[in-house]
Amino acid sequence: MTPKLIALDMDGTLLDSRKNLPKDFIDWVKRHSDVKTVIASGRQYDTLVKDFVPVKDSLIFIAENGGLVFEKDQILYSNEMKKSDVETCLKATRHLSGLTPILCGAKSAYIMPVKESIRKEADIYYARLTQTTDLIKASQNDAVVKIAFYVEKKQAEAAMNYFSDIPSHLSAVLSGDSWIDVSNKTVSKGSAVTVAQQAYGISPKDCMAFGDYLNDADLLRCCEESYCMANGHPDLKAIAKYTADSNDNDGVMKILRNF
Repeated sequence: MTPKLIALDMDGTLLDSRKNLPKDFIDWVKRHSDVKTVIASGRQYDTLVKDFVPVKDSLIFIAENGGLVFEKDQILYSNEMKKSDVETCLKATRHLSGLTPILCGAKSAYIMPVKESIRKEADIYYARLTQTTDLIKASQNDAVVKIAFYVEKKQAEAAMNYFSDIPSHLSAVLSGDSWIDVSNKTVSKGSAVTVAQQAYGISPKDCMAFGDYLNDADLLRCCEESYCMANGHPDLKAIAKYTADSNDNDGVMKILRNF
C-alpha cells in the first residue's frame, strides 16, 4: 500500500552527511503527485525551499520544528511565542558561555554578532538571517515561533540542564548534537503534521514518517508507519515501528522506491 501522506525530516534523515538530497527524490515526488509529501525540519522555510525548487509547490513544508507550516508560499499554521516568553528566555541564558541564541520568526531569523565559525554554522540552516545588537527589540517586530540555541563543541545534550527551569508552557527539545530549540510546548512536528492531516482528511493509519533525532518523536507518533534511521538516536528507535538504513546509505529512498 502506498501511504497518502509521507513526512520526512531533513538533516540526518533525507539528507546525507554532506547535506545532499538523494539523487532520485525530486523525480520520486513528481511521479507520486497523489501522495502528500511533507518536509518536516527545524530549518527555516527560506532555507528548506532552496533544495526543492522543481517541486516546491507540490510539497508541504513544516519549518522551525513545527512552529510554521507552509504550502505554496502561504502560511497555513503558526504557533507564535509570547513576546514576554522570548524576553524571559533570552535574559535567563545570556550569561551562559557556549550558547548562541537565534530568534526564528516568520519574516527572518535574528542573531547577535558572533565569531565566524558560529555564523557559518547558522548560515547552513537560516538563509534569511538578520544580524542585530538587540534580540529583544527584534522580537517585537516579528512573530517568533522558536529560539534555536547553537551549542558549541556538540554539547547540546549536556546543555539541556540549563533549560530545566523554563516556564512550564514552554519546552526545550534536542534538535541535534549542537542544537536546542525552545518554543511553546504545543509546538512539535507532530502537531504540525496533524494540521496537514486534518486539512486533507488523511488518517494517521495512512501516513508514514521518517526521522533520526528526538525532535522527530511526535512526528513518528502521529504516523502509523514510522521509521527511525539506523544512524538515529536510541530513544527514537524505541518509539519507531521500524528502522531504516542510515541517511548515508540512502535509507529513505530504499523504502520509498518500493511504492
